Amino acid sequence: MANTAIRVRLTQGASESDVGALKAWLEREQKLEALRDSGRLEIQERAGTEDGPHSPMGAGMDIMLVLIGAGAPRLFDEVFEQVKSGVRAWRENRRSVERGEPPEVDVAPGGDGR
Repeated sequence: MANTAIRVRLTQGASESDVGALKAWLEREQKLEALRDSGRLEIQERAGTEDGPHSPMGAGMDIMLVLIGAGAPRLFDEVFEQVKSGVRAWRENRRSVERGEPPEVDVAPGGDGR
């Protein structure tokens, strides 16, 4: 099955505010915003699929980006790279505006988004 979803998981000391801030950051990424506006991409928070030492303290949420429509598998690589770029930019921004290191972020294919 082709990938149509991307899972973004914050680890090691992430807070609920970090999850919300990263989601808002990704929603404002120009290419991702254009896909959202056209109805071809949904960005949503979901309960994390893994508990344990790497899940955000108290948050337990993943950010899922789900591509919609017949062309979704063809767009996947481009969106995946855009998400990774957006996460890097968010971490750099967070580093400059808050004390301490930003949480680590794992970006991985999420299958079909279900």
